[in-house]
This record gives sequence, structure tokens and C-alpha cells, in this order.
Amino acid sequence: SWLYLAAALGIFGLLCVMNRMKVYVLLPYLIGGLGMWYCMLHSGVHASITGVLLAFAIPFANGDEHSISYKLQKFLHVPVAFIILPVFALANTAIPIATGWQDALMEVQNLGIAVGLLIGKPLGITLFSILVLKAGFAVLPEGLDIKKIFGAGLLGGIGFTMSIFICMLAFDDAHTINISKIAILVSSFIAGLAGYFYLSRILK
Repeated sequence: SWLYLAAALGIFGLLCVMNRMKVYVLLPYLIGGLGMWYCMLHSGVHASITGVLLAFAIPFANGDEHSISYKLQKFLHVPVAFIILPVFALANTAIPIATGWQDALMEVQNLGIAVGLLIGKPLGITLFSILVLKAGFAVLPEGLDIKKIFGAGLLGGIGFTMSIFICMLAFDDAHTINISKIAILVSSFIAGLAGYFYLSRILK
């Protein structure tokens, strides 16, 4: 529904205006986020997008520990890390492993998963960091350089909850989803090893 989508984007725009006007009270953003979620849900676009948009709209104040974004992050860390993510992982990672799964990993969508996690993630993180630095939007803290950011990018290829979530949105066939989950786990294992050995080498 274009009407609901327009309403959701309108609420997002209003929240961004509130941010620019330095409205540092959390409640209006939460109410707006709830309304945006409702509209997004009825628009046909996946409602999880609301969380991303709301995070952009809530004032961050350059990472100030007194900002409402920082306080919200601190408040949500424990329930998300120790309840929501484990429940999601347990509910969505049951993978029936049938014979021939090794050959299925060479299917196009699984190669795409591997390329995205092993190449796309480190390149994307590194190039975006360089772009932001060149544009003058950020500066590197002492002791951090692009080589270390690339190493973090390699570790960023460890995909689990979000990768599986996107996989379940992208595919309908149960077999394709299961093989894609295996591709995610294999690629994540390789990314973890690559990041570990790379960072171990440059941090000596």
C-alpha cells in the first residue's frame, strides 16, 4: 500500500526534523517509531526496516554518553544480547543436512552469499570508512588505521542472525533456505579464520 508507505516515510521525516531541532526527549521518538512500524507493516514492506529508520532518526549527539541514543542502546543491550538474539538463533538455525549438500554450495545463490560475506563485507566496510574519512565526516582515533579497519571488515563477514533473517525473506523453498544457512555458516567460519590470522599478523 503506497498510502501506508507514504505515511511511514512521513513519520520518519517528522522524526528527522525533531532530531534537527534538537528534541532530546525519547518518548516522542518511541511513539513515532510505533506509528511508523504500524504503517510499514501494512505497506507490504517488511516492518523490520522501521528499526533501521528509527535508529537514524534518534539523536546520537556524536556518541555523547548522555544522548538518548546511547542511553537506549545501553538499556536494550542486555535483553537483546541475552534474550532476543539467542531465542532467534535457536528458533531459526535448525538445519537438516542431507547428502549432496557440498555440491549444493556451488549453486549461484550460495556463491553469492560467500562473495557477499567474504569479499563484500570487508570491502564495503573499508571503502565506506575511507570515503567518510576523505569527506571529513570522521577522524580515526589514535592507534586505529585502515589496515585494522580492513581486519574488522573481515570479521564483519561473520554473518548469523541478520544473514539468516535475510535468507528467510529472500527464499521460499525450504531446501534452498537450508542450503543457504549452511553457506552462511561455512562462509562465516572462513571469515572468522581470515580475520583472526590477518589481525594476528598486523598486530604483532
